[in-house]
Amino acid sequence: MRDYRDVSFWFDSLAESNQNEFTPRAPLSGDVSTGVCIVGGGLTGLWTAYYLKKADPSLAITIVEKEVVGFGASGRNGGWCSALFPRSTDALRRHYGDDAARAMRQAMIDTVDEVGRVVETEGIDCDFRKGGTIVFARDAVQRAAAVADVDSARDFGVDRLELVTTGSHDDPRTRSLQASSSLAASFDPSCARVHPAKLVRALARVVEGLGVVIAEQTEIVEWAPRRALYTAQGGEGLISCDELVIATEAYGSQLPGVGRRIMPLYSLMIATEPLPDELWDEIGIEHGMTFSDYRHLLVYGQRTADNRFAFGGRGARYHWGSSIKPDHDRVDRVFDHLEHTLGELFPAARGRAVTHRWGGPLGVPRDWHATASYNPRTGVAFAGGYVGDGLSTTNLAGRTLADLIGRRSTELTALPWVNHLSPKWEPEPFRFLGANLGLVGTGAADVEESVTGRRSLAARILAPLTGH
Repeated sequence: MRDYRDVSFWFDSLAESNQNEFTPRAPLSGDVSTGVCIVGGGLTGLWTAYYLKKADPSLAITIVEKEVVGFGASGRNGGWCSALFPRSTDALRRHYGDDAARAMRQAMIDTVDEVGRVVETEGIDCDFRKGGTIVFARDAVQRAAAVADVDSARDFGVDRLELVTTGSHDDPRTRSLQASSSLAASFDPSCARVHPAKLVRALARVVEGLGVVIAEQTEIVEWAPRRALYTAQGGEGLISCDELVIATEAYGSQLPGVGRRIMPLYSLMIATEPLPDELWDEIGIEHGMTFSDYRHLLVYGQRTADNRFAFGGRGARYHWGSSIKPDHDRVDRVFDHLEHTLGELFPAARGRAVTHRWGGPLGVPRDWHATASYNPRTGVAFAGGYVGDGLSTTNLAGRTLADLIGRRSTELTALPWVNHLSPKWEPEPFRFLGANLGLVGTGAADVEESVTGRRSLAARILAPLTGH
């Protein structure tokens, strides 16, 4: 049995306070009959179970998890509970029109507050603090992108995006501009800092208290409408159910019936030693604030509750055949890049010890468009494709699936992502070549902009591969 502490800093910090935190729950044994079978013990599955139980306390629900609750992206991510959606607002406007795009964006904004409401109601201690996201513009090209974002948000009429340039030194955003040598920044108040492992592990205990059965160390090897076959340490068996929810995100690429509908791309993170309050005051990142910048090769960070930088980004390559292995979680080249980038963004952080390095796969659909889907004829539901924006989107997915399964017509079931079907990814070698070309292209786009002082032509050409 693996040591789950090494999954992420988040898991390790929980194990420090409770050495039995990751003792697996009992696996399934023998044939099982249940009302709803949920495949995957991450946030999508748990939120779905939570809202189904709230709507119908008598409903029998079984969650089946191959490892332990939160093992996937739910326990490894950057801790942004944000209003971001995998597809940009502009893309939604082009595809669905302004009204549907506004409804989607408003639903995501409301979701941040809904997570906060449940956290408070259920007494979940997960370091939830809503401090917004600041995105730095560190050169003239990035500043133009920030201005365009704010202008677009003002035109759209839903977002409360602000342009940060100068201001009082009492404003932490002004201090962070100075600390990062940025020309400007955009600021979105609709984001909360979260300790993701605390959230997912506590939510599991909440749904168990509502009567949900969670079986860990149990792998689904085959599924069809209203049935699933599993294997576990104690043997194998058949799960019979009325409704089947596939909530596996990147790991669905390994599951029959999902496969090429999702591609696992790796995102890696580092965490520093705790830093003194005086240094954070100089940097200007307050508790609850998350941060990024306008480069193409995405980076993201937060100030943890215990005063560390938790900082991550893309840069790890896609692996042939959608391979997912523990060895892929750690790439020294990417970790070195993240440490260098953090020091470049905040020189005051240079030389600070990096105590944790980890990573994991996130789920990417071919059109970079997440979905919450349900077929009432087969009883099969699916949600995922969050492209790294899942900490909040999973909650919206859970509420939406609960309404769909409950046959309720609501504002959520009318959102444009409901029953969206993404095309399949290409077979190999085209998938391997395209995914890694997109990765190389994003890095090249940043170099191109620094040299030319203009928005990247490479980024525009590769946009279909990178979701922009």
